[in-house]
Amino acid sequence: MAARLYTPATTSGIEPSQRLSGRTALVTGGARRVGAAIVRALHGAGANVVIHCHRSLAAAHALAAELESARPESTAVFACDLLDTDALPALIGEAHRRFAALHLLVNNASSFYPTPLGAITLAQWDDLTGTNLRAPLLLAQAAAPELRRTQGALLNIVDIHGQRPLRDHVVYSVAKAGLIMLTRALARELAPEVRVNAIAPGPVLWPDAPMPDQRKQQIIDKTPLRRHGAPDDIARAVLFFASDAPYVTGQILAVDGGRSIAW
Repeated sequence: MAARLYTPATTSGIEPSQRLSGRTALVTGGARRVGAAIVRALHGAGANVVIHCHRSLAAAHALAAELESARPESTAVFACDLLDTDALPALIGEAHRRFAALHLLVNNASSFYPTPLGAITLAQWDDLTGTNLRAPLLLAQAAAPELRRTQGALLNIVDIHGQRPLRDHVVYSVAKAGLIMLTRALARELAPEVRVNAIAPGPVLWPDAPMPDQRKQQIIDKTPLRRHGAPDDIARAVLFFASDAPYVTGQILAVDGGRSIAW
């Protein structure tokens, strides 16, 4: 019998704590979707949070206002295009300027759309590799001195399709595969002061672009847990790496309901 489409009961079910009190986190693409869940979870654990966005400035400010009502002077918003490489050092600098330190960088921002072979353009290559690979590398490079000073951590949000490619998404799959290797390479380069890990989501949120229910059901039927996840599933994994994994580096954690083992 096919599993029915599953809707999580809540997307804000992470218990608040203060285990990250006094620390500062920067989350790229933090205004919406999974990024917003990560921001809320880190803030709920006591961290100050710099919310990066590109076009979602209104959503970023609304999220910051929500969090400020719970703990004033604990957030900052910084808008920039991650394809603008000259702006990336300023994004790292904003965290230090606002909170005098940076303890955690979460490279979450991502472009995602199909690029069928035979119709791939250079602009698509530059966009998808730029946001999913080049920007995380340059942000990590800019943040490295500060993360070394604070003995902090770096987290990349990758994708199970960086290890098992998604049909018609050649460039995206290649870019995420590169980000997986970047995670492992940075773990070696930045040790022993900085831990570097990655989280590979599976079917957690459907794309913004419309997707037929039949296609969603096909994905769920091939997922061992027979449901899709929620943004909080990724946020919990972020909290684990941020505060409960002092002896873990260079690892890729799939949070996918088993999808990657049941292709």
